[in-house]
Amino acid sequence: MRFDTQLIHAGEPETRVRGAVVLPIFQSSTYASESGAGYHDLRYLRLSNSPNHEVLHAKLAALEGGEAAVVTASGMAAISTALLALLRSGDHMLAQRCLYGGTHALVTQDLPALGIETTFVDADDPAAWAAALRPNTRAFYCESLTNPTLELGDLPGIAAFARNHGLVSVIDSTFASPVNLRPIEHGFDLVVHSATKYLNGHSDIVAGAVIGRAELVARVRHKLDHLGGSLDPHACFLLHRGLKTLGVRVRHQNQTALTLARWLVEHPAVAHVNYPGLPTHPHHGRAQGLLAGFGGMLSFELRGGADAVGRFLDAVALAIDAPSLGGPETLVSSPARTSHVGLEPGMRRALGIGDGLIRLSVGLEDAADLIADLGRALVGSTRAPAVDATDDDAPADPSRTTR
Repeated sequence: MRFDTQLIHAGEPETRVRGAVVLPIFQSSTYASESGAGYHDLRYLRLSNSPNHEVLHAKLAALEGGEAAVVTASGMAAISTALLALLRSGDHMLAQRCLYGGTHALVTQDLPALGIETTFVDADDPAAWAAALRPNTRAFYCESLTNPTLELGDLPGIAAFARNHGLVSVIDSTFASPVNLRPIEHGFDLVVHSATKYLNGHSDIVAGAVIGRAELVARVRHKLDHLGGSLDPHACFLLHRGLKTLGVRVRHQNQTALTLARWLVEHPAVAHVNYPGLPTHPHHGRAQGLLAGFGGMLSFELRGGADAVGRFLDAVALAIDAPSLGGPETLVSSPARTSHVGLEPGMRRALGIGDGLIRLSVGLEDAADLIADLGRALVGSTRAPAVDATDDDAPADPSRTTR
């Protein structure tokens, strides 16, 4: 089956439950044991083996081209459980230097407390990967498109390097989705997603997923059984439903984002646009070869800096100032105040996340309406306020970062 057909039919029960076209919600924590069944045959909700889970696992594995999959209670549950399944005290990991803020906090704060070290490397510099390699290096972690600067590293090179050195390659492909990129086809061992975003696509659940080699997914699932980050049946149902429209949603978002990026790059209030579909993007050629679409995410730097960002966010009307992505609504946010608020300001700037940066998650609205809304907000961002505002923000809490 081709991709769009898999979205609808992959993993579905061969015999429809009581003839239902849509798989019902199995809202039960506990299931009767079958005669002769062993411990590993027990069906219990925390073990992620309800009928709703099993259909989702089969569908996600088919969409990514993996051998197996498991869903989790959030994207961070997917990331943390995967890394804890692969690494133990005394191990070392390589990681792409520009990561989502929550992941960065995990690998710089929580993993070191467990005796696990991480070296950050440029995803475009194989010499740096080799120089950072240690006898105890066990994994290489990266993102398909970085949040929020939309960098596209040498993904096939990372996968090959990991394979050649006996490392497990793990990629967060939330921004790309399997519509635009299927990392397993390029050699990756495990793919993680915040399924909250494009996979579900309706801004109404929090979920995660890990897909890849069966042996590795089994290890992740075993760790998940112990940590308890299982997804509830109703959220499984909503994710299952959302997946069926993934293709039409993401392709629409791809096209609208490209239209907006081309418009923004010409606007006098905008200093720079980060979008791999633009010829000016440093990895545009790579994106043309790797991606089926350039994605629904972009970011742009306002010439007026942080003050202009505040005025812009106050002025948008159609787009919503909210720190998530992948839903039907267009969302705008300031990464310096949301997803990467936990990073020290100097580090943020070194990663290209200035105080004037706006991140835009393109929804399903008409492109012309979005251009009109953003245009009004950009005009508003250039107007100085009548009275200087005071900064009453509370100290940042890295544990509260959202994508």
